[in-house]
Order: sequence, then C-alpha cells, then structure tokens
Amino acid sequence: MTNPEQKHISNKGLSRREALLWIGKVGGSAAMLQAAGLFGLLSTAPVAAQPELVKLKPLTTGRKTVLILGAGISGLVAAYELGKAGYQCKILEASHRAGGRNFTIRHGDFIDELGTPQFCNFDKDPDLYFNAGPARIPAHHTAILHYCREFAVEMQMFCNYNKNCYTQDDNAFAGKPVRIREYEADIRGFFSELMAKSIQSQAKLDAPFDDIDRQKLIDFCRAYGDLSSDFTYEGSERAGYQSGGILSPGVLKKPKAFADLLQSNFWAGAMHFGEISDQSAALMTPVGGMDKIVDAFLSRLAGKVQLKAQVQKVQLLPQGVEVSYWLDGQLQTEQADYCLNCIPAQLMAGIENNFPADYVGVMRQLQRGKLSKIALQAKERFWEKEQIYSGISWTNQDITQIWYPSHGMFKTKGILLGAYSWDPAISDRFSAMTHQERIAAAISQGSKLHPDYGKYIEQGNSICWQRMNHMLGCGAVWSEDLLKTSFATLQAPVGRHYMVGDQVSYHPGWQEGAVRSAWYAMESLQQQEQQKQQQVAV
Repeated sequence: MTNPEQKHISNKGLSRREALLWIGKVGGSAAMLQAAGLFGLLSTAPVAAQPELVKLKPLTTGRKTVLILGAGISGLVAAYELGKAGYQCKILEASHRAGGRNFTIRHGDFIDELGTPQFCNFDKDPDLYFNAGPARIPAHHTAILHYCREFAVEMQMFCNYNKNCYTQDDNAFAGKPVRIREYEADIRGFFSELMAKSIQSQAKLDAPFDDIDRQKLIDFCRAYGDLSSDFTYEGSERAGYQSGGILSPGVLKKPKAFADLLQSNFWAGAMHFGEISDQSAALMTPVGGMDKIVDAFLSRLAGKVQLKAQVQKVQLLPQGVEVSYWLDGQLQTEQADYCLNCIPAQLMAGIENNFPADYVGVMRQLQRGKLSKIALQAKERFWEKEQIYSGISWTNQDITQIWYPSHGMFKTKGILLGAYSWDPAISDRFSAMTHQERIAAAISQGSKLHPDYGKYIEQGNSICWQRMNHMLGCGAVWSEDLLKTSFATLQAPVGRHYMVGDQVSYHPGWQEGAVRSAWYAMESLQQQEQQKQQQVAV
C-alpha cells in the first residue's frame, strides 16, 4: 500500500508532535490522547470545572418586583430562584406556550411557524413525540441537571453514537450506505498500517523520537488498527462478521478500499462527532420529552407566567424599568424594580427602547442561528430489524442526520428524526419549502439509507427555527471578534435591565448556557440591591 504522506514522512523523519498530529487527522482526539499517553505526555485527564450553584440571599426589607421577558429556560430559572429569595416575579411570554426552544411536539400541538403553521399529526401515544429543540443533555451540563435532580425529573440515557448506524455519501461506495462500524474499522486499520510501516521502515528518526517511542507507537498502531503481525490490515471483527461468529467460526468482512474510504467525507468530522465534549457519552434526556423540565418549573410558578403578552416597549427608569405589552388586544404597562430580558437579541433590537447605543449595536450585530428538524412517524420500527436501536446515521444530503429513538424499543410505531441540519444554507432551503415538500424531501433522501423508507412513513412534522414566531432563530451566532469586543457589553446590566438566555453565554444553543446566564444576572442583581440597601443605611 502506498501513499504520498508515507514517502514524505520517511524522507523527513518523525517527531512526537508530527506523530500525534498525524494520528489526530484520522483517529480523532481519542486516538491522539491514547498515543500521547503512551509517550508519557499526559498525566491526568482534563476535568470540567464544577460551577457553584446560584445562592441568593433572602430579601430582608421591602417588596422588590422583577419583570421577566420570555418564558424560556433562563426566564423560568430566574423566576424560580428570585421567587425563593422573596422577589415578586412576573413572566411575560409572547407565545401561546412556555419553554422557548425547549419544545416537545406531540399529537395536536400547534407549531407556530410563520408561513407554515402546523398541528402535530402524530398518533395520540405518549411514546410518539419529538424534541424540536434541545434533545440531549451532556453529563458536564451540571446547571440544568441540577434542576432535573431537584425537581425529580425522570431521566434516561440518550444514545448519540451507535456503530450499527450508517454513513451515506453520494461520492463514495456508489452512494450506498455503509455501517459506521465497518467504515471506522477499515479506515483506522489502513491508517494504522500506513503509520506502522512508515515508522518501521525509517532508519533514522528525529532525536526527540527515540527507539522506545517508536516501538510504543508501532504497538499502538497494531492495537488501534487491529493489524496482523506483518503490520497489514486485512479486516477486523470490529467491522462485524460477514458470516458465522456464534455457532461457526467468524468470517471477516472484506475491507472497503482505502481510496473509497477517503473519498467519503465522513472521516472529516462526523466520525469524531461523539468525541466532542457536548456530544460524548454519557448523554441524558428526560423520559417522555425534554419539556418535562419546563413542566417542572411551571408547577412551581403557578400564576407567574402570562402567555400571549407581546412586548412593545422597554424603558429604563431612574429607579427601575417600565415595560409595555399587548395582551388581549389592549396595551398594558407595568413598572418593576428590575427586568431580566431573554427576548432574542435580533428581535429586541427592533423593539422600542431607550438602551445605550452601544448596547443596541451589539444586539444588531448578533446573527441568528438557523436550524431545521423534520420528524417522521413510522408505522413499523423497521430500523430495529437492521439491528439499530437508537443512535444517529449520517449522510451528505441536506437531511444530514437520521435519529433513531432511544425509547419505545420493540413497540409497533416510532418517531424518527428524519432530518436535522444546523447548516444555514440547508436550513434556508428547507425554510423555503412547504411542510409537505419538506416531508417528501426527507423521505426521498432517507431512502438512500433505507431503501424501503417511504413505505413505512405515515406522516410527519417539520420545524425551521428561523421562521418560528416570536423567535426567528435558534441561538445567537457570535463572531470571534464580537465575542472579544462586545460580549461583556451585552452581559452587563444597563440600569436595572439585564439581557439573559443562552444568547448571553459562550454556549449558545444549549440549555446550560441559558441557566448559567440567568445565574450570572441574578447574582449581579443581588449585588445591585445590596449596594442600594447599604447606601440607604448610610
């Protein structure tokens, strides 16, 4: 087996840095970390910092009011925590429902998408639902998990990565789907063969890379790629057997051609998707839908959430904030000591206000995220016949991913996520379609992974977040320059007004960012209140 990179390395020699970088190209971060461990370059595994829970001191004097604009996760968290501390809170929510982008869709639910409104047509069954917004919670998202634990929200494991799922690429394998386990076993096998033979054949290596290092790396390549004694990749049981393996000897599958493996773009990102910190196991999700978290908050906020209240104006006052909003066809105005605002920045910039110009300028520079999902009800769980029990298949078509549900095993019907794209150009294409056109596109493209796909699909629902009423986007998109120059501006209060939500975090698009943003604002609010009390005392 020959490769231009093999010749390049043989002529130049190999340093530890070069070896690790090359391993990372195909093996991903997990392989790189394993190899670094062999060289003694890592002593401990990185551990995510554990944040302290928000701790608000109870009010001791006076009655303090807080208006919270938006009943998304940040707004619900704020109302709950401030309420416990003695503040009088009221949430104004423009939509007909609470939760923001935490939206689980079931039979009869209204999807308020501008131009494509829908009512969910799934069968009335507690297992037939899909999470149109957040669907998974990583273990290191400890803030949102704190409330799941405190409220006893029942959780289950969410499978993000399943080797029995498929990768499909029109540019490789004649467009046919390939099991992820086969693809990964083969490309890692060939890569390891190339690496091992390159190292073994060198008569001279860079000084930092000694003979002991070389032998360790060769041993690593053999183990990682499941190579034979002569450092050749001839197939692996990791790819699954062609036949046998239980009552007769297992016959290995013939490896895919290395050129075909490289032709697919699966290795460039999707292959390592499950190693991203927010996507790696263990992941969790509430039993019955992500909105069980919303329900838990609402049960503790009775009478504090006003739906269908659309904010028209926010005015800073010398000692508070005034908010005007439409409710039942009438313009209402309320004043409060403080305001926490989780209205999407791109919308808030167009609502009448008297905020400082630089503050509004940051809002106007924020781009809105574009994300689309299409869910399909299958009359039969055909994927289980293909030994797929949860997980994600990948394709280079617009649908990008197919998710198989992590719940309802062995039942008759199930809800597939037939498309999930966060690419703005793809979302724009989906948003330009009618709902029926989206479903047809999802079925047509999904048929390249499952040939009889269409005959199993009964109905479906779709959502393009950039067209959802009262939101017109899915998470804020901060440029690197804007983060450096302007994040602190939007995070800081103007008077007694705070912008909150995942949009005011370094983790937009995740509930964790929403919770942490609310915590930050509430602690700042408490400091303001304490300083004011001290001034009064003096």
